[in-house]
Amino acid sequence: MSEPTFRPVTSDDTAALVAFLVANQWPFHSSGAHLDAGQAAAQVRRWDLAGDSTRAWWVERDGLPVGLVRVDDLGGPWDPHWDLRIADGHRRTGLGTATVRWLSAELFGGLPGLRRIEAQTRQDNLAMRAVLRRCGYVKEAQYRRAWPDGEGRLHDGIGYAILREDWESGTSTPVDWDDEPR
Repeated sequence: MSEPTFRPVTSDDTAALVAFLVANQWPFHSSGAHLDAGQAAAQVRRWDLAGDSTRAWWVERDGLPVGLVRVDDLGGPWDPHWDLRIADGHRRTGLGTATVRWLSAELFGGLPGLRRIEAQTRQDNLAMRAVLRRCGYVKEAQYRRAWPDGEGRLHDGIGYAILREDWESGTSTPVDWDDEPR
């Protein structure tokens, strides 16, 4: 398979974004595994893709959109975090790893003052957790029963991050879990 390419999402992409969200299943997103057109349109509006703090890119393979990556909290007091969606039939093909590596380089390379990038996923999303570890992200938090699924069941959320110095050196600085007062 060819390497993915990344194309910025523009305001002209609203209909394509809605179609992409409706055409695929999203089992690990709190919005539910399947979105209808109204739910997808509302989701796209909430993303505020025209704002200064959000950016999004299509993940493409052979010129076709097979994924979407969106970053929030750019340029603010918070560390940016991202959402990745890979289309059905294209998961487990290396797109997640390639996209997370590309995104980390895009953000650290384009934002010289950026210190860290955050990511969160559900505890049971083992594929994404493996991608994060492979890309140098380190587990920093576990949010117990904090992530609702589409049916209202609660799952643990897992917080990961990569530090600029770890990204630059290709290392991972472990979290000191033993500093908890007793």
